[in-house]
Amino acid sequence: MEALFSSALAVSIAEIGDKTQLLSLFLAARFAHRYAIILGILVATLINHSISAWLGVWVTQYIPVGWGPWLIGGSFILVALWVLIPDKDDGASGALDRYGAFLATTILFFLAEIGDKTQVATVILAAQYQSLILVTLGTTLGMMLANVPVVLAGNWIMQRLPMNVMRWTACLVFALLGIASILFA
Repeated sequence: MEALFSSALAVSIAEIGDKTQLLSLFLAARFAHRYAIILGILVATLINHSISAWLGVWVTQYIPVGWGPWLIGGSFILVALWVLIPDKDDGASGALDRYGAFLATTILFFLAEIGDKTQVATVILAAQYQSLILVTLGTTLGMMLANVPVVLAGNWIMQRLPMNVMRWTACLVFALLGIASILFA
């Protein structure tokens, strides 16, 4: 259960102000079908994060004994620093509009998540906890906790969240996970 809880907490905090959250806001402004957007986010995240978690579990087979805690801890600390850099919405292609809210959201969200902080965090969390299912469920839950309110209440929420506080909170969470990975391995 620690893998599920830690994954959900880390990703939900890291996602605030992230480009995929900005994409959620953009999609909510573009499409009227809120539940199709939410379902698209869920499907894209499940696919993306399952692959990422599998990679995290798989790669640990090739890490020399004793290096794991240092690599995982160092990776968490790097992600902690990375979350301090604000993301910008790269925009979305209007060409996907003709496919509807669900398909456009699924494709755009999946692509936006490639190489994103939360995808990298999923790989690291899976490497740490060695649990494909719990980490995938946790990181997906974290993504949904951060993005569903944006889809449903978009601008109202985004105007009231202090982004700098959220970035520093995410930085602190990842830094603590990194330090704990090194000290308590």
